[in-house]
Amino acid sequence: MFERPASGERAVLVQLDLGQGAIEERLSELKLLVLSAGASVEAVVQGKRAAPDPKLFAGSGKVQEIGEAMRAHEADIVIFNHALSPAQQRNLERELACMVIDRTALILDIFAQRARSHEGKLQVELAQLEHLSTRLVRGWTHLERQKGGIGLRGPGEKQLETDRRLLGNRVKMLKSRLVQIEKQRKVRRRARERRDVLSVSLVGYTNAGKSTLFNALTKAGAYAADQLFATLDTTSRRLYVGGASVVLSDTVGFIRDLPHALVAAFRATLEETVQADLLLHVVDSASEDRDAQIDAVNEVLAEIGAADVPQILVWNKIDLTRAEPAVEWSDCGNIRRVFLSARTGEGLDLLREALAEVAQQTFHEDAGRESGTVDELPSQS
Repeated sequence: MFERPASGERAVLVQLDLGQGAIEERLSELKLLVLSAGASVEAVVQGKRAAPDPKLFAGSGKVQEIGEAMRAHEADIVIFNHALSPAQQRNLERELACMVIDRTALILDIFAQRARSHEGKLQVELAQLEHLSTRLVRGWTHLERQKGGIGLRGPGEKQLETDRRLLGNRVKMLKSRLVQIEKQRKVRRRARERRDVLSVSLVGYTNAGKSTLFNALTKAGAYAADQLFATLDTTSRRLYVGGASVVLSDTVGFIRDLPHALVAAFRATLEETVQADLLLHVVDSASEDRDAQIDAVNEVLAEIGAADVPQILVWNKIDLTRAEPAVEWSDCGNIRRVFLSARTGEGLDLLREALAEVAQQTFHEDAGRESGTVDELPSQS
């Protein structure tokens, strides 16, 4: 009988080189994720393999090294920067006698901490339950049968079957609620379309500065912090630029290898991105890994059906790279990239002008409102 060990906050991290490249960047990102989850990094175990071990993912020798690191640093949880199968997770916990989680579970935990709106909490719970459903198979053998005794034995369903049924019912209920919320969002979206309002969504890698830029443009006071997934719930505000009306939405940040369960659960929220007239793709220009981060964002956009939505790259944090505010144009005469600093405000006027130009081209309006005036809209979450 296998009982899962208790969890903790003193972590040993495991990063294996399986030929995917950018190992140091991946490890640095894992450390930020762990800190964002509220845990401390006690030790890091690295290794190189041609392919994951079917039983223990890391192999018996490397697992022994992980155990030694745990005992030396008195750690109580092991975090793999990889996706573990239910069997691998169970086997590792048996070998190490501690809680073992993978990258997906870590991100889900952070999302659970960050969710503030009713919809955000529903979406996180749905993703967690769908992830847990794969862990009910062959991993938790103490759930196989209901505990009984004299007078309690009978042909009743196994505890595992009971858990699956209850979990399935809860998932069905959550999906139903999210469908209702999405219907309400579509009504609001149609109302905006009838008013010829340009819909713009901020997208980008997590911690690229989306919320800081959102606040700089709208004075909305949305939560912004130097941590991964600081913003989880979508927030929208109306902005007037160059006489044009724009609805700007701040969305959840993307990340490399974003779990598919999260993409599926947040599809309703990300629908705001799919239906947008324009995407402002915010890039951390000070990051050495920015090209890979741009690719990771574009992969998620393609997955949710937003690959064809027009984009302007917002090259943020030029105050750290000492670049000058500027606008870069494509060969077709479209605005391709804007260089700015959301923190200092350098280049924000160039972005406002770009938004005004796109709005004028889209709707051919000539409203006389003063640039920069902001009206608050209800949250889209």
